[in-house]
Amino acid sequence: MIGAAREAGVEKILTVGLDETSNREQIALANAFEGLYAAVGRHPNDADGFDEAAAADIEELAADPKVVAIGETGLDFFRDTADPDNQRLAFIKQADVAARLEMPLIIHCRDQQGKDDAVSEIFATLEEFPDLTVILHCFSTPEWVEQAAERDWYCSFSGNITYPANEDLRSAVARVPDERIMVETDAPYLTPQSRRRDRNQPAFVVETAEKVAELRGIGYAELDQLVSANAARVYGW
Repeated sequence: MIGAAREAGVEKILTVGLDETSNREQIALANAFEGLYAAVGRHPNDADGFDEAAAADIEELAADPKVVAIGETGLDFFRDTADPDNQRLAFIKQADVAARLEMPLIIHCRDQQGKDDAVSEIFATLEEFPDLTVILHCFSTPEWVEQAAERDWYCSFSGNITYPANEDLRSAVARVPDERIMVETDAPYLTPQSRRRDRNQPAFVVETAEKVAELRGIGYAELDQLVSANAARVYGW
């Protein structure tokens, strides 16, 4: 997958841990391959059992030079795999770690259809951390794009913007400021439209970036420069 990504022109990859075990796996991968970097955190779907020791473990792992972000964290009220209060605890603790270490925080946000309980609570909670660099991963709340811009948060778009049914989400792409837009895969999920039957992988981010460029009315090369500069600014790579 790394070789395929490089052939597609992807020079840097952020690989994301979800819990204590996978955090260590991602750090090992990042240290084994040039161009790979890691984020460490506890995903909201795995938030049950999170405590002070778990927060301390994330902070300790963040000292590795290849770790460039904290997360994913946030709130997921769509799935019921973790108690909401446990999600809230894991979220606030990870936000605190990121703020103290001056590292970016990657946010996972998912609501029940037609509701905005998770996204509104995330925005309210992070008011306590006004200086935090925030990336709204797999951005899927188009009605909140202006509020994200007001807070100087980054909006990172995934392969689901290529799906014909997501017209509202595609409309948000052009409303994100140049200096705050990013692209990603969310691999192995959200494979772009032309490869929907395949397992997603980093190389496929090119199709998402092509769609973002089209929706913003710019060329692919210009979009490439834009998102590459934004990622370098956020992650320091």
